[in-house]
Amino acid sequence: MYSAPQTEQVTGFKTGRKAPNRHPVDGLDGFHSGTVRRVEAKEHVFCEGDPRTHVYRIEDGVIALSKVLSDGRRQIIDFAYPGDYIGLGMFGDHVFDAQATCACKVKCLPTSQLEHDAARDPALAFRLYNAVSAELSAARRLLVSVGQGTAMERIASFLIELKGRGGHTGEDLINLPMRRSDIADLLGLTIETVSRTLTKLRMMRVIEIQNGNDVRILDSHRLEEIAG
Repeated sequence: MYSAPQTEQVTGFKTGRKAPNRHPVDGLDGFHSGTVRRVEAKEHVFCEGDPRTHVYRIEDGVIALSKVLSDGRRQIIDFAYPGDYIGLGMFGDHVFDAQATCACKVKCLPTSQLEHDAARDPALAFRLYNAVSAELSAARRLLVSVGQGTAMERIASFLIELKGRGGHTGEDLINLPMRRSDIADLLGLTIETVSRTLTKLRMMRVIEIQNGNDVRILDSHRLEEIAG
């Protein structure tokens, strides 16, 4: 089992890059006084099978949520960005891995405290239900994309979702704080296909790649057409 490192008590923590909150659970008093844990790149926040003891809010960086398949391959389920919550659910143990794609900070709140508060506050319980529903919706969108889309359609859909959900520094500038292999494992592609497809989109003048990890969308309408 993964043993969590020491955490530090923090209040009013500020992040470098803010993303839209995908999970509508703002206003949880416990997170104002929660502990912040520093997570290095490739370090796990938790592993599949670990006891579910905390819910985590991403403060800085990006966390990859994944499962290891029976043949040893990794399938990334989703990426969590600043403002997102991970560790929600009703299972006693975690059902996937949560690994940092870069240096991250996550704020931790014991699940016992969150569940106690939810039992006393129907509005909070409803917000948590919406958060879990959002995770399920994201998983279904991924299933459709991977099951039906071409490589070009999958990459285009991925970039559009990033633009609308977070991980970007401007209206049309998207930051990719993950490796090409992480994107490949999310979309069911090879690293070579991801790189080749991004290059093709660049040659089509749909996107522009800057500094290796920044993608500027030059033609949003064309990108949406490609995504279908």
